[in-house]
Amino acid sequence: MNAHAQPPASEERDFDALAADVERLEALMAHWDESQRSVAFAYRQAIDALHKAALRKLITEAKLVPGTAEALRKAAADPVVYGVLRYHGLVRPSQQERVENALASVRPMLAQHGGDVEFVAFKPPDTVEVRFLGNCDGCSASTLTFAAGVKRAIETHCPEIKHVRQVKGTAASTLQTGFVSPFIEKEKWTHALDFDAIPDGSMVAATIDGEKLLFARSAEAVACFRDACAHLGLPISSGALANGRLVCPHHDFEYDIMTGECLTVPEVRLQAVPLRVAGRRVEVRFD
Repeated sequence: MNAHAQPPASEERDFDALAADVERLEALMAHWDESQRSVAFAYRQAIDALHKAALRKLITEAKLVPGTAEALRKAAADPVVYGVLRYHGLVRPSQQERVENALASVRPMLAQHGGDVEFVAFKPPDTVEVRFLGNCDGCSASTLTFAAGVKRAIETHCPEIKHVRQVKGTAASTLQTGFVSPFIEKEKWTHALDFDAIPDGSMVAATIDGEKLLFARSAEAVACFRDACAHLGLPISSGALANGRLVCPHHDFEYDIMTGECLTVPEVRLQAVPLRVAGRRVEVRFD
């Protein structure tokens, strides 16, 4: 058998399996030193540039042939094709992907309370339904969380959405409006600092890609917020910290440093920044 022959269609690996390979390799590289990661990243960039140029040329030439536009649209409906084209910036993000990005921006805040939120359905022409999970489901503060966090995030990411509804129950999503590329999300994570650079029970201010951020740690949990008070957006990192409470140096408002909740005026809170810990690296994402 030819070692380079393509496997039969029945042996082709599905989208989830291919994405899992990418995730395993990224987890492995998270433990490499900086020089090793730099070489791997440069190599990937070179390969990506080659693939993007080839795909762009292929699509441009195909569009010149009568009747191929519809075939291209059908091909892009495949999750593997869509994911790769999104990764290279050759197609626009689907509406579902933009909604998912909006929800991802508020998940760090919800996770601090043991909760989560999921996309349920798109109701044409301009309505999205979401559902709270975990401790956020039925929480007495869920109405405020929904209005100030989830609803506002979706309206910011998707201006065409005019109505965001909170639904109950456990039914699966009723309508998918497009695929969410796992590749495009991974490109947004930025190494901010090392986990051990944040003392337990303390906070550290840092400027990452021009953004002034505030990192806090409690045991193995880490939180990240923009270094701006919820009142006038003034820097808050110089405030006094005691027993997990940060006092704003400008207005004396008190904040829970791990959740961002304002204990003085519960209607407001610090602006959370999506964060993850990969190995001992603390990474952030700017949406």
